[in-house]
Amino acid sequence: MYIEAPIRVRSYDTDYMKVVSNTVHVKWFEYLRMEILDRYFPLAEMMKENNTPILAKTNIVYKKPLTLQNSPMGCAWVESLEKSRWVVRFEIVEDGVVYCEGRQVGYYFNLDRMRPVRFPESVLQRFGEMSGIDREAPAD
Repeated sequence: MYIEAPIRVRSYDTDYMKVVSNTVHVKWFEYLRMEILDRYFPLAEMMKENNTPILAKTNIVYKKPLTLQNSPMGCAWVESLEKSRWVVRFEIVEDGVVYCEGRQVGYYFNLDRMRPVRFPESVLQRFGEMSGIDREAPAD
């Protein structure tokens, strides 16, 4: 489960030093994560059962500053998908140079029960097929 999307650096993304503010990278990660969901497991589909992905942790490593002159590409992929836990990796790159990389950990969460719930088996199976992981149905 992988996506790439162009990132447009806008004037309001920069700080007083004329480089992209660190907080903007988090916004870009969210944009990329939603692109993954749109392609592989749309939020509207989750919400039919009042489920949603929630974020538990974000780690970011800033490698090089970006400015208005940059035209980076965002890359994101699902690193792991377990019963209710997901991990997504991110890179902001331009011309083969990694400007920023990150990792988010979260859970598939039911808003009625207010706790994590298991991903639908079809989603786990699809991830397994795409990543080469052999997923068997749980024993009763």
